[in-house]
Amino acid sequence: MDPQKFQNQIRCICDESVNFEIIDEIECDWGSHVVVQCPKCQELFSIDNSCPAFHNVLDLEKNNFELFSDKEKFDYASNSHPN
Repeated sequence: MDPQKFQNQIRCICDESVNFEIIDEIECDWGSHVVVQCPKCQELFSIDNSCPAFHNVLDLEKNNFELFSDKEKFDYASNSHPN
């Protein structure tokens, strides 16, 4: 997913509309990720693929209708780490 998408106002799972902070590289047990962080609640969301160490970025779509295309959702879920 394009990190620039998160520079627009997006409603976080904490119910605040924020511009997410982009963290270019953060490690988990399976490798490294690009993540975004909510400046209000500090939650981290992996935006390159699903990882159990971080929140699922698709959770943001519950408060942001059509934030991601079907292709973005498919690609994100297809590259997920094992649980």
